[in-house]
Amino acid sequence: MVQAYILIQTEVGKARDVAAAIDKINGVVRVDAVTGPYDVVVLGEAHSVDELGRMIVSKIQYVPGITRTVTCSVVNL
Repeated sequence: MVQAYILIQTEVGKARDVAAAIDKINGVVRVDAVTGPYDVVVLGEAHSVDELGRMIVSKIQYVPGITRTVTCSVVNL
C-alpha cells in the first residue's frame, strides 16, 4: 500500500465540514482537524501512487470549503 498525508487549508469556519466530508471518502485512513497553518490533516492510502493521486485530485480536492492542499508521501526509511 502507498500512503500520504494531505495537509489541507480551508475557508474560515469550514474545517469541521471539510473533515466530515473527507472522512466518508474510500481510502481515507484518518482525518484530524488541527491548529497551525493547516486546518485538516488526512492520512490516505491506496494500492498505487496513481490510485492515490486520483483519490486526491478527483475526490478530496472537490470537497467544498478547501482552498489548498499539500500532499506528503510516506516513505519507509
